[in-house]
Amino acid sequence: MSINLLAQFGRARAREILESSFAQFQADRSVVGLAKQVRSREESLAGYAKSMTCHLGDFTEYARLRRELSDAENVTSRSKSRAHKSLNEDSLARLMPGDVVDVPGGRAPGPAIVLSSDHSGREPRPAILTLDNQLRRIGTEDLEGPIAPLTRIRIPKSFNAKVPKSRRDLASSARNALRENRPPAPGRSTDFGLGSVLPHQEKRITELRQALRAHPCHGCSEREDHARWSERWWKLRRETDALVRQIQGRTNTIAKTFDRVCDVLSAYGYLEAGADGRLAISPDGQRLRRIYGEKDLLISQALRLGALNDLDAVEVAALASVLVYQAKREDRGLRPRMPSVSLESSVDVVIREWSALEDVEEANKLPLTGEPELGLVWPMYKWAKGRHLQEVLSGTDLAAGDFVRWVKQVIDLLDQLAKIPGLDPRVSRLCAEAISLIRRGVVAYSSVL
Repeated sequence: MSINLLAQFGRARAREILESSFAQFQADRSVVGLAKQVRSREESLAGYAKSMTCHLGDFTEYARLRRELSDAENVTSRSKSRAHKSLNEDSLARLMPGDVVDVPGGRAPGPAIVLSSDHSGREPRPAILTLDNQLRRIGTEDLEGPIAPLTRIRIPKSFNAKVPKSRRDLASSARNALRENRPPAPGRSTDFGLGSVLPHQEKRITELRQALRAHPCHGCSEREDHARWSERWWKLRRETDALVRQIQGRTNTIAKTFDRVCDVLSAYGYLEAGADGRLAISPDGQRLRRIYGEKDLLISQALRLGALNDLDAVEVAALASVLVYQAKREDRGLRPRMPSVSLESSVDVVIREWSALEDVEEANKLPLTGEPELGLVWPMYKWAKGRHLQEVLSGTDLAAGDFVRWVKQVIDLLDQLAKIPGLDPRVSRLCAEAISLIRRGVVAYSSVL
């Protein structure tokens, strides 16, 4: 539609037509209520601004400092929490079988022996044996900070956690080691880097607090009253700005989409700069004007890349089904083997081009072209080969009526391609021949009806 509008009216006039279209009118009509809300909120904002006026200075600036300080403190608090959690996980990951640790919390706080490590989950949960012979696992929720070994003992090779005597003997060894105050094994680092966390953010917080105390409004006796009005103003300001963005997003949406389409067409060479600097339609663009369908740009690209050049009429019909057919979501499956090597190559071209086109459309915030569907390739190939309908539909979930409907759409596409001026005569001839192969039997009969 965009390229035909450009051909008939030029870009400027086409944009004017779209801006005054009924579709744009429907989009703009919803803006009326939003605009009324914005006006009402702007009046409230003016009242809030008046109520927070301070005779000592600019309270808006003072409120901004308070918000910055609050945001910085929240960010630092969250960052410290994440850092401490990471340090706790790291300390658990460092524990080795035989380490004796002091578990500060959880179901069984106190000394325990590490029996094994466990890194299979998102966080380590080593297995431990408490000194009262209880088996359990510990995680970050049991810690108040990084955990380090108090001492270390040897776990006998014959140790069996399921045997009570083995547990008692190991617990006894741990008590003896704690009484003797044996140090951890040499070379085992217990420094987890709990120095100053996020020093730059803490410095910024200090600077903001100093600026806040130095501000004239800090000494106002009505400071907290002004601050409450300021918070109301700020909250309403954000809500109002969000409404304004909604209005901007809905205004001239049709024309904006048209502009994005023009950018895509220019990127693909369907539009080019003319002698007068205006956009002109290239020969490929003139061919695109004659193609109508959900995948029109993809079809045009397939022609440009010669996807039909090495096929026979039967294969052309099968490839056309790829550019037309839309499978039900539950019917989509793995890619089937193609009937021939040449058709396999052509399908590869179409799929690669669709993937590239989808990236371009997504970058330009346009609706995405549907993925090529291969579920009709074999039925269409068999039908073009002259097989009976029952044989064609065997092994598929297609109903006869659905198959006839899709064949008619393939015929419509092939008819469009056959009549495109300037197309390779051989390709045009193959499209016409493919139509004659598939317009037969129930398809031809239903067309007459």
